[in-house]
Amino acid sequence: MGLTARIRTRDGWAVSHAVVTVTDMTGAQVVRAEADTEGVVHDTIALAPGAYTVIVTAVGYAPTASSAIVTASGRAEIGTVTLARRGGAELPPPGPWTIDPAHSSVGAVAQHLGISSVHGRFTDFSGRIEIAPDEVAKSRVAAVISAASIDTGNGMRDGHLKSPDFLDVETYPEITYRSSGLTPAGSDRWTVHGELTLHGVVRPVDLDLAYLGTGSDPWGGTRAAFRATTELHREDFAMNYNQVVQAGIAAIGATLKVELDIQAVQGDSLPAA
Repeated sequence: MGLTARIRTRDGWAVSHAVVTVTDMTGAQVVRAEADTEGVVHDTIALAPGAYTVIVTAVGYAPTASSAIVTASGRAEIGTVTLARRGGAELPPPGPWTIDPAHSSVGAVAQHLGISSVHGRFTDFSGRIEIAPDEVAKSRVAAVISAASIDTGNGMRDGHLKSPDFLDVETYPEITYRSSGLTPAGSDRWTVHGELTLHGVVRPVDLDLAYLGTGSDPWGGTRAAFRATTELHREDFAMNYNQVVQAGIAAIGATLKVELDIQAVQGDSLPAA
């Protein structure tokens, strides 16, 4: 007896935070039940025979409404209800994802002499993303970058960046980022809140994150793509070196633009080469 239903995304994943509300023909609520971790709703209260409206809601998804007829058995077997995410593409399946360095980039741009930009990238990094099963805002990301892997295309400049004037890679070999939460910022966009450890200094840093989609790869896996940006001030991380050239112009700008293009593979590890 009672209400049964399965709540899924378009990709077939359970929506564990869904709520099913049943109203009678007068609009009065007769049942309200929450899905379990498998996206299953099961309420044992018998319903009187008649016509009902079944409304399914979940944070981040467009609500659905349908009619149901309850017979003398007192059961309302709704079956599978598919929810579409509100705005944008379907999110990646929940669970662990591993960042693929071979198909990702971690870059930074600094102003040079006030008129042009110098582009650099880190070539050695790793990371993990955990997509929460119930609410995307609970998802997490953690990443580690080898500071010594900085590459700007100029050996002399790279050596200076690795020195105590800047990254001081001998003393602080790793740059780490660990998120603490996400805030929606539009369709397929979020603000990632977290802490960056750089040059021995820990500071809160927000990332502007865009989700680019999910697809299959040639090795039988599933991949998700993201792009994130932020701005850092060198002085916030005790990197105060600068050289002032003519007319008071700084050789190197105080602000760094960070650009991340990330491709992650579903699972706890990367596919074998």
